[in-house]
Amino acid sequence: MRARFIAFIISLFVAVVPAFATGQAEQTQDVVHVYSHRHYETDDALYARFEELTGIEVQVVQAGEDELIQRLKAEGPNTPADVLITVDAGRLYRASREGLLQPVDSPTIESLLPAHLRASNNEWFGLTIRSRIIAYHRDRADRSILTTYEALAGDAFADNVAIRSSSSIYNVSLLASIIEHDGVDAAREWAAGMTESFARPPQGNDRDQLRAVAAGEADYAVVNTYYLGRMLTSSDPADVEVAEQIGVFFPNQPGVSGSDGRGAHINVSGAGVTRYSDNPEGAVRLIEFLLSDEAQAAFAQANYEYPVRDGIELAPEVAAWGDFKADTLPLEVLGQNARQATMIFDEVGWR
Repeated sequence: MRARFIAFIISLFVAVVPAFATGQAEQTQDVVHVYSHRHYETDDALYARFEELTGIEVQVVQAGEDELIQRLKAEGPNTPADVLITVDAGRLYRASREGLLQPVDSPTIESLLPAHLRASNNEWFGLTIRSRIIAYHRDRADRSILTTYEALAGDAFADNVAIRSSSSIYNVSLLASIIEHDGVDAAREWAAGMTESFARPPQGNDRDQLRAVAAGEADYAVVNTYYLGRMLTSSDPADVEVAEQIGVFFPNQPGVSGSDGRGAHINVSGAGVTRYSDNPEGAVRLIEFLLSDEAQAAFAQANYEYPVRDGIELAPEVAAWGDFKADTLPLEVLGQNARQATMIFDEVGWR
C-alpha cells in the first residue's frame, strides 16, 4: 500500500496546477494551525501540497477528538488552532454547540458540498465519507438474509455478529440515525435485540471485527468501509488474508425486501474553522482546497474513503464493492440524537 500511496502522491505533485491555484501566484507566509484526529500520510501530503500552492504553512496537532474539543475549551481565545478536523459529524456538532466554531461564508464550499454533508449554520463541513456496512464471510455467511441494520437484531443473526462497544462514536452515530428514522422506541428495541446478536462481548476496533469474522468467531460484522480498503492493501500479509475473506453489503437499499430504501448509513471526516482563529481566511482556503478535485482524489485513491463530491474516481478496491445509495439524512442530526443514543445503549446493557 505504501508504494502505491507514494506513486499516487508523486503523480499529484507533478500534475498541472489545478484550478484551485489559478490567480493565486502571490505567496504569503501565513500559518494555519490544525487540530486533527486524522493520522494519515495522505493528509500530510495534502497539507504539503497546499503549502506549495499558497505559501501558507500548515502546522498540525494530532489527538483524540474529545481531547481536542476539551483543549479548545480550555484554551479559549488563546488557542492557536484555526481548523478542527474530526472523523465524526457528531463531534463536529458538539464543537459547534459548545461555541468552539464560527460560521463560514464560502461560495466555493457551498457550490461543492451537498447540504446534508455540512452544518445548517455553516460551521462545519464534510471532507470524506465512510459508510457503515455489514461485512460477511464470503464462504460461511448466508448473504441472502442480509437486508437492513434493523434486521441484524433478529433471530437469524443470534450470537453471530461482531461489533464495537457502545462507546464507539461510529455506533453512537448509527443508533442516532436509527432514532431519527424509526423513533426512540424502535431504536431501543433494536439496540436490545442487537445484544442478543453479539457473537462475543463488543471489543476492539473495526479491524478487530473483520479479524473475528475471518477467525470464525462470527459470520457478520458491522464496520466502516475504509478499514477494509486499507486492510486489502496492507503491507501486512495477515491483514490482506483477512480482508480477502470478507464480502461487503450495503444495508437499507431500495428494492430490497424489508428495507425502507433510505440508504446505507454514512458518516464524515469533517472540518470547521475555530471560533478564535487568528487566520480564518487561511483556514477557509485550506478547507476549500481539501474539497478540490485534487484533494478529493487523494482521499479516495490513497486512503480508500468515499469523496464528498460526485465525479471523483474511487480506488479500484472500493469501486469493486459496487454502487450504493447513501442515506441523505442531514448529518447534524447525528449530533442532535447522540445523547439519546448513549442513554439507550446504557439502558439495554450494550457495553
